[in-house]
Amino acid sequence: MSSAVAQTQIPRLPHTGRVTQRRVFMSEWTKLRSVRSTRWSLLAAVGFTIGIAALACAVVSHHWPHLSAGDRRDFHPLEPNLAGVQLAQLALGVLGVLVITAEYSTGMIRASMTAVPRRLPVLWAKAVVYGLVTLVLTIPSVLIAFVIGQSIFSGRHINVAFTDPHVARAVIGAALYLTVVGLFGLGLGAIVRNTAGGIATFAGLMFVLPPLMNVLPTSWNNAASPYLPLQAGEAIMSTTPGNHLAPWTGLGLLCGYTAIAFAIAAVLLVRRDT
Repeated sequence: MSSAVAQTQIPRLPHTGRVTQRRVFMSEWTKLRSVRSTRWSLLAAVGFTIGIAALACAVVSHHWPHLSAGDRRDFHPLEPNLAGVQLAQLALGVLGVLVITAEYSTGMIRASMTAVPRRLPVLWAKAVVYGLVTLVLTIPSVLIAFVIGQSIFSGRHINVAFTDPHVARAVIGAALYLTVVGLFGLGLGAIVRNTAGGIATFAGLMFVLPPLMNVLPTSWNNAASPYLPLQAGEAIMSTTPGNHLAPWTGLGLLCGYTAIAFAIAAVLLVRRDT
């Protein structure tokens, strides 16, 4: 006696797994906001930008009556107001390194490259997502720091307005500078692929190399120092004459260093095994 075996065909589901740049963006956004170091580093950057600025302005305001005439003449209210940027750039640069090296240390990079075989969309997505997140946070931070700092200085009648010459450029430029520094760290991390090595490279180029230039003859140091990544980028925040490039020229040079880092990272990402 034969029995009929009913075979049920499972309907084919529509194919929805096509890799698009938009989906890669969403993937990188999910990874960025789910990592604990992201929250702490961004919080530290915001805290440094606002807190250090308020503290520096309060200290200057307290000692203002005791400053000499020469010190008062050379003083610009934006200098202590942007003091927090010096620490915020370290937090954002280190986070930029971690954005990609953390995947190499955990092995998640293999899953990322398996899902996106062309590889480069992952790098571009990381840069765009991290750059936008940094810019969205740093612009309000520097504006809040400016308002707090100048309100402190108003008690001594040494405050400046946002519409005064060079002020808006320096304040908004500080946010742009921090964003590019974070992306520079990301580019270096993509090249080195190691957290310790990436952070060491970033710190060496940004904070160790400038003091080492002092071993050179003074004329050589003065000629070369403005073209280093740190000094070039900080020119966008300059409000007084000095040995630095023009503000937008300096920031453009830092963008050029960042672009070179990403170009090298892109070539290596395609050629190397994950």
